[in-house]
Amino acid sequence: MGLFDSFGRKRGRDAEPAPHRGYYALHDGLGPDPDDDLDQDDFGAYRPNPRAPAYDEWDARLGHLDEAVESEERRRLPWWRPAYWRDRRKRWWAVRIVAAAIGLFIVLVAWLAITAPLNKSLEPVVPPQITLLAADGTPIARNGAIVDDPVKIATLPPHVVEAFLAVEDRRFYSHWGIDPRGIARAAWTGYGGGSTITQQLAKFTFLTSEQTLTRKAREMLIAFWLESWLTKDEILERYLSNAYFGDNVYGLRAASMHFFYRKPENLTESQAAMLAGLVQAPSRYNPVKHYDRAERRMQTVIGTMVAAGYLTEAEAARIRPPALDVRTKSDLPTGTYFADWALPQARELAESGYARQTLTTTLDSRLQAIARDVTNRASLGGAQVALVAMRPNGEVVAMIGGTDYAKSPFNRATQAKRQPGSTFKLFVYLAALQAGWDPDERIANTEITEGSYRPKNALGRYSDSLLLREAFAQSSNVAAVRLYGEVGSEAVIRAARELGVSSPLTEGDPSLALGTNTMTLLELTAAYAGIAGNAFPVEPHAFVRPERSWWQNLIDGPDSLSGRKHEGMESMLRQAVNSGTGRAAMLAVPNYGKTGTTQDNRDALFVGYAGEGEDRLVVGVWVGNDDNSPLGKVSGGTVPARIWKDFMRRASGAASAPRANPTQQADPGGPVEPLDVPDAADIPMEDGSRLQIREGEVIYSSDLNGEPFDIRLGEDGVRVDSERIEEARRRADEIRREADERAREVDGF
Repeated sequence: MGLFDSFGRKRGRDAEPAPHRGYYALHDGLGPDPDDDLDQDDFGAYRPNPRAPAYDEWDARLGHLDEAVESEERRRLPWWRPAYWRDRRKRWWAVRIVAAAIGLFIVLVAWLAITAPLNKSLEPVVPPQITLLAADGTPIARNGAIVDDPVKIATLPPHVVEAFLAVEDRRFYSHWGIDPRGIARAAWTGYGGGSTITQQLAKFTFLTSEQTLTRKAREMLIAFWLESWLTKDEILERYLSNAYFGDNVYGLRAASMHFFYRKPENLTESQAAMLAGLVQAPSRYNPVKHYDRAERRMQTVIGTMVAAGYLTEAEAARIRPPALDVRTKSDLPTGTYFADWALPQARELAESGYARQTLTTTLDSRLQAIARDVTNRASLGGAQVALVAMRPNGEVVAMIGGTDYAKSPFNRATQAKRQPGSTFKLFVYLAALQAGWDPDERIANTEITEGSYRPKNALGRYSDSLLLREAFAQSSNVAAVRLYGEVGSEAVIRAARELGVSSPLTEGDPSLALGTNTMTLLELTAAYAGIAGNAFPVEPHAFVRPERSWWQNLIDGPDSLSGRKHEGMESMLRQAVNSGTGRAAMLAVPNYGKTGTTQDNRDALFVGYAGEGEDRLVVGVWVGNDDNSPLGKVSGGTVPARIWKDFMRRASGAASAPRANPTQQADPGGPVEPLDVPDAADIPMEDGSRLQIREGEVIYSSDLNGEPFDIRLGEDGVRVDSERIEEARRRADEIRREADERAREVDGF
């Protein structure tokens, strides 16, 4: 290094000295030390080292460092602080503004593509008309708008297109979706909305009719979007094919056929002008109801056609008001309880497009008439009633959702969620069978005196124990709660879920065993249908479904009970009808069912099934008040059971069987003979009681204070169920005492 240093010093001595930078050392460390062993010449000829620091470079580095520190401090500032934006360079602003504009454009295009897909303007703006038929082809309801195939501008006469352009958007072919002149004219004159045909298409295709600035801004954006991707003729075609003309009619083709029974390609000038005038206010200018208004509006349209140059004054003067030719008749209701429930399923099955469609449902018109008749004849005392009848596969064949659809279209069979009461015990006893219990095993029926939940049996009837089948038939509450505790809430809820119950069920609540959780009648009836067909879950449906192949059943088929468990469950359901709380529903054929009565008699139900094979019917009946007030003496074993029985008897054809001698006969003047009544085995009485003839006995069945009892007349004489009559009397005494106590309490206040 010393060698190279010497060469460097030699060159530095001979070279031209560098100019002085103007800096002077403040200490002698920057120059030669006088004490160093140097020649005098070296000391005197000292010059600054050419390798001295590059101060300009250091200044630049320090400047960059200051900028970095300032940038970091600015970055740490919240973006809403003014200092965050202060002293930004123009280039910084320009880059970010351009990036924001590009990002906004991308977001806007994506939003329009999602919320305003172009193919949506090719679809009808309202669901097209669907006619529902019963299984035998009888029309039951017609719902939806009257629409027809779209129109093509190329096939329409010029005067048809010109009538709409003149009155709705005169500069349609010259603007880009928004007409500033039209908006200014509307703002200045206060007449018209200033919306172009493109904006109107955007409004009734993609938006609502709300009058807000936000909706108007979106309408303009979508109008630009449509103008960017569609031709003018395509926009006009979609507008004419979806505009509303009144009378539930949408689209020019449907309107021309509805009002003039003529295709739009054959419309006259007067007809086209009248139709064009309807779009602004279809109800106000409806020619069927207000022909004079429609005629005045037609003259306004003709005047705009003259002003636009489409017609001369002479041509306009020759136009006369057209005659209407309305052939569409509203001969079917738009809704019934069944139709309202079936319509969403029909929309899923219907093909998309403008065509009207006719679909055949599973409704049996004969059974529906029977259901309406038996519910109308029932002694409801002002209460509401609901009835659902279905096949074991879920095909609904009859439905009653209330006493009067016109007064209340609320469907109490499919929409009302009420407590099922003791009909829910089906799931408790089914869970017990699945856990290994047998219908002939015994369970305690004594009063529950411990614990926080202490349900009571009806009329305070208790015993040491009962067979499971007896407890189910007598609807013992304490036995059901004890059985619930034995099998566990999870098993009971699992049994209900397996049968298709989807309503919320409270786990760990012993009152669940008595049906305190709510569900619809349709849901409950479908669960019983699962037992009737031993295939579950059952999904109620209004349209015939294709049969599943054996492969589909193998891979994803319905569940079923073993033969022993299914037989055990059916034996308990049958005993509940034949000798239990459901005796008022007993038929001459195998019958299965369960009564249900909620606390304070607020809901009364009977759900069951009868018949064999394909003719088996599953029927659920509910009676109650919409305000959830008590029904008095009505329980599941009274009015609902009788409605169920009347429906089942007539559905099976027992009530319509011809008599042995159909000719009119004189009054025999004596006791009623078997041939004088439709069904000799069961004769309904006017007071709601029943007279039955079975196994050589005449049985008179009635109830006293809600407690059913029988009086039997046979070879052994008259037998009276004195125990039940005594219980009914005791219950009446208890009710009387409670009333007296409440009266005394009121007097005490």
